[in-house]
Amino acid sequence: MARPTPRLLLPDAPALVAAHGRATLLTPDGELMVLTGPRIAETLAEMPPPILVHGPATARRLDLPRFLDAFDLLELFAFARPAQNAPPTARGLALALDLPPPADDAAAAALLPDIAARLLRYLADESPHPSARDAAGMAAQLDQAGWSWAPGVLAALGQADPRPSRDAFKAWRRLTEWEETAPLPPPSSHPVSSNDARRRLAEMLGPGAEQRPQQGDFASAAAGAFAPREAEGSPHIVLAEAGTGTGKTLGYIAPASLWAERNGAPVWLSTYTRNLQRQIDQELVRLFPDPEERRQRVAVRKGRENYLCLLNFDEALGQLNIRSLTLPLALVARWAGATRDGDIQGGDFPGWLAELFPPGSFANLADRRGECIRSACAHYRKCFVEHSIRRARQARLVVANHALVMVQAALGGGEDSRPTRYVFDEGHHLFDAADSAFSAEFSGMEASELRRWLLGAEGGRSRAKGVQRRIEELAGDIPDLLAPLEATLQAARALPPAGWFGRLTDETPTENVSETFLREVRAQVLARAERDEGYTLEVDLHPVGEALAEAGATLARALARLEEPLTTLRDRLAERLAAGEEDPDTEAGERIRLETAQRGIERRALMPLAAWRAMLASLAEPAREPGQRPVMVEWLQLDRRDGRDVDAGLHRHWLDPSIPFAQAVAAPAHGLLITSATLTDAAKRDDPEAAWRVAEARSGAVHLPLPALRAAVPSPFDYAANTRAFVITDVDSRNAGPVAGAMQQLFTAAGGGALGLFTAIRRLREVAARIAPALEARGIPLYAQHVDAMDNATLVDIFRAEEDACLLGTDAMRDGVDVPGRALRLLVFDRVPWPRRTILHRERRLHLSEGDPQGHDDAHARHKLRQAFGRLIRRADDRGVFVLLDRACPSRILAALPEGVAARRVTLAEAVAQTRDLLQG
Repeated sequence: MARPTPRLLLPDAPALVAAHGRATLLTPDGELMVLTGPRIAETLAEMPPPILVHGPATARRLDLPRFLDAFDLLELFAFARPAQNAPPTARGLALALDLPPPADDAAAAALLPDIAARLLRYLADESPHPSARDAAGMAAQLDQAGWSWAPGVLAALGQADPRPSRDAFKAWRRLTEWEETAPLPPPSSHPVSSNDARRRLAEMLGPGAEQRPQQGDFASAAAGAFAPREAEGSPHIVLAEAGTGTGKTLGYIAPASLWAERNGAPVWLSTYTRNLQRQIDQELVRLFPDPEERRQRVAVRKGRENYLCLLNFDEALGQLNIRSLTLPLALVARWAGATRDGDIQGGDFPGWLAELFPPGSFANLADRRGECIRSACAHYRKCFVEHSIRRARQARLVVANHALVMVQAALGGGEDSRPTRYVFDEGHHLFDAADSAFSAEFSGMEASELRRWLLGAEGGRSRAKGVQRRIEELAGDIPDLLAPLEATLQAARALPPAGWFGRLTDETPTENVSETFLREVRAQVLARAERDEGYTLEVDLHPVGEALAEAGATLARALARLEEPLTTLRDRLAERLAAGEEDPDTEAGERIRLETAQRGIERRALMPLAAWRAMLASLAEPAREPGQRPVMVEWLQLDRRDGRDVDAGLHRHWLDPSIPFAQAVAAPAHGLLITSATLTDAAKRDDPEAAWRVAEARSGAVHLPLPALRAAVPSPFDYAANTRAFVITDVDSRNAGPVAGAMQQLFTAAGGGALGLFTAIRRLREVAARIAPALEARGIPLYAQHVDAMDNATLVDIFRAEEDACLLGTDAMRDGVDVPGRALRLLVFDRVPWPRRTILHRERRLHLSEGDPQGHDDAHARHKLRQAFGRLIRRADDRGVFVLLDRACPSRILAALPEGVAARRVTLAEAVAQTRDLLQG
């Protein structure tokens, strides 16, 4: 049989590149057009669908309706290069495909057909391989659904008239099964000395590496976390502050990897975000250059909700007859067959992929809370989550995130073996991560999710099977479960049914006790809130209104009626499991199913029910005396979105979340390294003891028996020579107009490469609308969080790749930016980032501030400025300018800047001139 003959078939279409309000169009005849205003829509209406990059973002920038038909190069990229990422711009795709990056919009428009040709050639190269048959069958199915790229893809694959194939979408057919392995033996307790750590670091860096004494000092200090533990509950804890540029990631990998090798047990390396997990994983190439060895030695662990659920995907393929869903499902199938770990929320799944399609196109493809049926699933042996769990058990280094570590600890270990050694990178986020993990809320959203888990889909299309079908599948026919099951299903109807959020503001009487409680929460919030400007509102729980107290007591009784039969179910499953363990004829699969059913009831239902009942019990307790220190902080909250009430609830947080962190995570471990560039308060440089007390308090070290070992390694960067810091004295930072004018002048002076950070989303949007056209007319692209149709990770990828682009964002953007080189050379804060005025902050300000509430706020603001400044300079040859537009900034806040950097109070004109001199001179 003759091999298919690939051929290149490019669309006869114009190429379109968008700026804010300006379109650059290259016609198939080679005519270049720059259009503005109404001419954009008029001209596009007269032409064939264009070739472009990121249709929704293009439409938003041109103020057009969503493109219903276009040749989006991101769709072709995702099909031709699955499980690979690229910034979703013409320049980003060019860099990913080794094409010369365009210098301007005209060059970008000219490049788009070349990008399409390069991607189609990749498919042509694939055509001789067996996998091309699936690709062709999938493309034929997409051709029937009207995908614009399908004819070109089929031509590249050499398939003139292939048969559409639904089987081509079944990615699990090409996945390998995991294999069970014997449990690892108990770990040894061999220490790692400071000299050992230095030697391992030198081996990793190689003989020709740049000499960085600070990095060796850091590795030496980190080794202290790997000494043998002397007493139960007394881990060795090292607090190590490492200035930017120290190279702390390799610095702690050195002792961690050595300890893991010597003792046959994993070390968990935890950081704050999935993006940072990816960075640590990339650094491990220095230790394990061979990809196969790295796969065996290193595991990346994330929560279940991050991974593609193959069963959900299998059931989603039943919607292939819906034309609008065929393409997103095809691109997920292509990715699933090529992904390294199946992380559909990050990892090698392009963040921009979900942005290309209507909301809900990728809904429910990940595991929803508590729905996994484990070994009863047809895809269990190929499950991405199970693969990751088993790799983590055998790995030497597990790259995790703070949220997963905290949740596993709260659940008593979870699915992973409890590690004895941790490294917490970005340790300044531990307090916030613990705050989130060890908190509780009774809200409409949370309670309705539990109802869905218990009762299943009550009408509509959903895989939610409910606890009855789940137990039948997992535990089989156990007669003594029937009565408690029936009681559970009856009692669960006290939780909010579908449509509850639409009835939140309804005054019509309801018989549902949860809805009654939520309405009373809303009423008390509106009655006592300080002001109502359409944003989320909070009020103190006490004194409790009479109607709320009565509704809470009724709800508490209803939850108790639900908790009782669920407890019986759990206990009877446990009895059956115990009997099976004593019976040698009981199959391992049956034990797994029983354990899954028991654990699901415990974690998904009984744990939240116990927390909710404890919270509701506090409604009947007397209010605290003014100034009395609480253990827990409780409040009522009304959530708003775009001015609409969307949820209400009762919230409970630890006043000091470092206490449960110390108890659940740190105390059971043998050693912890907590590291960051900003562990201590920079304002206390003259009093190191006070500075370290802050770090020990927020890390939980004060709640452990052994004192923490302290280490501080300074940054090697010459900040005084390479940076400037200004506070602008003649800009009114309270108004968007002056802020916009200042940012536009500063961004222009820097030639782009600027990050503008805002304390309010509304002001960010106003400034973006004002400055985007003028900047882009000068060849400086502007992107903005909450404005562009892209998520934060995508925006940062674009910002990093474009080099001369500017980006506007809020706190979340500041935490996620790691942009070395010229791409980030100017950082502008619109105002001092004071903490948000919340009830939780008020209580912590009062009780955790050592008698200095204003100092507590100051430290919060300094920390954010210090973190941001650290993002500005990432390499020794970087140059950067730091600007604060808030002329009311107290001088004490400016202590956040590195030693040798003095913030000067200057006019905007002076700052613009000096910015231009430093960055473009």
